[in-house]
Amino acid sequence: MAKSRKGGRKPKLIVGDASDPDGFVVWVERYLEALRVRNYSPRTVENNQSYLGVFVVWCEARSITRPREVTKPIVERYQRHLFHLRKENGKPLSFRAQYARLMHVRGYFKWLARQNALLWNPASDLDLPRPEQRLPKHVLTASEAERVLGQPDLSDPLGVRDRAMLETFYSTGIRRMELVKLGVYDLDIEREILMVRQGKGKKDRMLPIGERALAWIERYVGDVRPELVMPPDPGTLFLTNQGEAFSPAHLTRLVRMYVAAAETNKQGACHLFRHTMATLMLENGADIRYIQEMLGHAELTTTQIYTRVSIKQLQAVHALTHPAAKLEGARAAAEADEVEASSERPELAKASAVAELLSQLDDEDDDQEVSAE
Repeated sequence: MAKSRKGGRKPKLIVGDASDPDGFVVWVERYLEALRVRNYSPRTVENNQSYLGVFVVWCEARSITRPREVTKPIVERYQRHLFHLRKENGKPLSFRAQYARLMHVRGYFKWLARQNALLWNPASDLDLPRPEQRLPKHVLTASEAERVLGQPDLSDPLGVRDRAMLETFYSTGIRRMELVKLGVYDLDIEREILMVRQGKGKKDRMLPIGERALAWIERYVGDVRPELVMPPDPGTLFLTNQGEAFSPAHLTRLVRMYVAAAETNKQGACHLFRHTMATLMLENGADIRYIQEMLGHAELTTTQIYTRVSIKQLQAVHALTHPAAKLEGARAAAEADEVEASSERPELAKASAVAELLSQLDDEDDDQEVSAE
């Protein structure tokens, strides 16, 4: 049985009779092995082990010990169980969490049917709940991001390391695990490129990285990393004071500490910089498809949440066109009439600005329609 990630969620144990060749234990282990053979990531295998473990425990409590005993009404009953389930804090599972658990169950039974272990898939026609379309809870402004970046103590070598890590997060928007696994040779300083190897979905991608982030990384590599590394050199770029690679939990605690110290009234850690990078680039005119490449999203729809966070264009159009957008709207309207009477140029410039903004908004709408087809 696979071990849990360090600092991660502990997988649910698969209970039942391991000696029964048709029992849940045997068939879940076969399914997990099939995922490994097909080169699914350890985290995907672990998630399946955890969620299927919950389902199997629920079935065992109802004297259902074999996959062939599961029918469509039983799967629907499990779905209702998830809907009414309450966590330790008394709150219900989010629909996104329910969706994830049911998707793993459906995938498991789909595989069983393909293996001819079942005559039919009892979860094939299951109506899944609609997951919420959530936006990032917090996004830093450019000035707030600079305030967070200024928190590390640069008189301390570890402060220089932390500044280099924060700059890397801010410049590239990479995921926490992607930064943890960065190697010294994953940076091409001359070409200003960072290579993410085996990111989410086991995909490699090349990203641009800013000059400022590279300058801090060079300072860290030249002055700090030689004092941290323990032979043999593992090649990992960012090291702890023990000369080891960061654990995800350790990195989260460190970044969250700096965010809290900046007193921005924003909460978050590593992913906060990912949201911030995407939103600020979009506000400054970057095409959403380039942001999709930066974030490593397989689907454009995943990236499009940032079009709803970045509202500068919408605010500009609102301010230009809504008569009550400003406190002194009447005075502004009167002044506009005077300008129109004296010259046509300001009005033409205003119309051009509005048309450009509306065109950009239409382009975003077009992208959403294409992705929905």
